[in-house]
Amino acid sequence: MNERGQITYMQVRIARMATEKWNVSVAEVAKIFHQYQVFEFIRDCFGIFHVEGDEAVWEDIVPYLKARGCAYA
Repeated sequence: MNERGQITYMQVRIARMATEKWNVSVAEVAKIFHQYQVFEFIRDCFGIFHVEGDEAVWEDIVPYLKARGCAYA
């Protein structure tokens, strides 16, 4: 899988993780991730994120969301 595919795969895994942690729909997570540019954050940080597990990536995303005022974080 090329890097672009790996990034997309990670974005999907983290979005799915958010649905479980926040107990909301995929559509709601997608809306939040778009609003707060989480998909772009994952893409931009992929160089570091790809060597971490999903839980570690999540631990970086939560403060990112909190800093931007997301109520779910």
